[in-house]
Amino acid sequence: MISSHFLLLVLALCVFCVSADVFVSLDCGSSEAYTDQENSIDWLGDEDYVSNGESYVVQSNNSISLVMDTLRVFTNRKKNCYLIDQVEKGGKVLIRASFYYGNYDGKSNPPSFSLQFDGNHWAKVTTMSDKLVYYETIYVVKGDYVSVCLAQTVHDQFPFISALEVRGLDSTMYSHVDSNYALFMRSRVAFGSNQIIRYTDDPYDRIWVPGNSLVSVISDATVIDTSHGDQPPQKVLQNAISPTNSSNIITWNMSFLPIASNVPIYMNMYFSEVTQLDSNQARSFMIFKDTESFSDPILPPYGNFTQLYVSNLTVSPDTTFSIVPTTNSTLPPLFNALEIFIVGDALTDGTNSQDVENLVSLQKEFEVLQGWIGDPCLPSPYTYDWVNCSSNDPPRITALYLSGFNLSGSLPDFSSMDALEKIDLSDNNLDGPIPDFLGTLPNLKELNLANNQFSGPIPASLSDKNGLTIDTSGNSDLCSASNESCQNNDSSSTGNQPPTQSSNNKSPNKKKKKNKLPIILGTTIPAFLLVWAIVGIFAILHYKNKVATTSASVNPGQTSGSNSPYGGAQGNNAKDVQMAENFEKVDGQHENSTNV
Repeated sequence: MISSHFLLLVLALCVFCVSADVFVSLDCGSSEAYTDQENSIDWLGDEDYVSNGESYVVQSNNSISLVMDTLRVFTNRKKNCYLIDQVEKGGKVLIRASFYYGNYDGKSNPPSFSLQFDGNHWAKVTTMSDKLVYYETIYVVKGDYVSVCLAQTVHDQFPFISALEVRGLDSTMYSHVDSNYALFMRSRVAFGSNQIIRYTDDPYDRIWVPGNSLVSVISDATVIDTSHGDQPPQKVLQNAISPTNSSNIITWNMSFLPIASNVPIYMNMYFSEVTQLDSNQARSFMIFKDTESFSDPILPPYGNFTQLYVSNLTVSPDTTFSIVPTTNSTLPPLFNALEIFIVGDALTDGTNSQDVENLVSLQKEFEVLQGWIGDPCLPSPYTYDWVNCSSNDPPRITALYLSGFNLSGSLPDFSSMDALEKIDLSDNNLDGPIPDFLGTLPNLKELNLANNQFSGPIPASLSDKNGLTIDTSGNSDLCSASNESCQNNDSSSTGNQPPTQSSNNKSPNKKKKKNKLPIILGTTIPAFLLVWAIVGIFAILHYKNKVATTSASVNPGQTSGSNSPYGGAQGNNAKDVQMAENFEKVDGQHENSTNV
């Protein structure tokens, strides 16, 4: 029999577990919660998920939907981050970030900026004057939360965001890529459909863009089994495209890639027969990459589907894929759906975990610091405004620039941040004795404690430390350890100030902002949070893209069809929507292998 203590531990751990059915929809810049009547998605305002930024509304004549009418703009800090903790470590998620400029500022100057997630580069966002653009990534979460950050890259072009969505995926989906790599969606097309398909038709809320350049055919199957593979929704498989002639082929290319680039892709192709074939009918085809056969013959099943995937295959803008009928096929090929992803570089493990945990202690002690969330050092160069970091892997925090932050009270212990070289705590209201641990930091070279309310003697660990420049001026209650009055009362002294040396390491950016967010950063959640959760459980118990044409290329980035993915009376034209095209890639090595 399982002991009650074990059951209690399981219950405590479940405090930090979230169902794989993560479904968070943030209408950025809005303070209201509402349900989109067109697709039954429940939207929340974003105020509980971000600590900075200002809300704006697009100009009324540019409105395309209720969700896209508001946005949040960030005019300060190196980066600003959203934090979503309704996820579990090791869970697979789809994150979608949407941007609609709508000339909210009246300047007719849509900005460009950097988009990041969990300390990783995601994309260089290029917004448009009159179109919504969105970016999507799929990956396995390494921590207990998701952070999505925006960073300014061009002077006077301020980052903004219109909507942020996080969807949990089944762990078996999109599993043909190493879990240490993210997928960046480039195209997701439902061929033969005349409208955008998403939730509720797709329980994972993937956005399937219609494509109709060839003849559309409709399945007469009442039920299609979609419970395997990457689980495309039945509505996607109920339509397809097909040439009029059984000898014609369907082709598409990678022309959306930058010129002269070579990138690894993950590609899904879905095939489902649209009718029960007679005994004298046959539909059979093969996939070709350029002129090379890429698959065995495919016979699409009726009432089910065949999925072919290509993983970590390096392609260029000139790469062409084709669906070619076999010699014994009496019917032309068909194509139901296509997904194309760019495979990213290896996901970061984040800033050094002991530095992260000690930074948490500082943020717990000083509320003004809680406005900074996400990874403190990554991606470089987008650190917190008040830290410097090394270029190590993982990076270490080498400096704290907290001059003039209105910090008050005593310093917590952050002695494990043993890579610190500079600490500037001047011009605050810190009091109590100077902590002895500061003198034990092995790499510390500059320490500025000027103009605070420290009292008592300067620890010998600091005064005797070779190579350390220390400034303690402006602390009237400090005294020298050799002073008799200091020895008699080491909490205060009316004696003379000890000798000081000046230190000028003030941060050029001084932010003072309160925040409602939990104290979470980097990739590590301190263990003491889990301990308190367990204690709480015991206490409670104790007290009770464009479509392929025959021999023609596809532009998977442009949507088509009659509906906007975000609905709305004024948002029914797909011309208002543009799939993001500009992905920011960092060179990396990927195995050139193919699985079909």
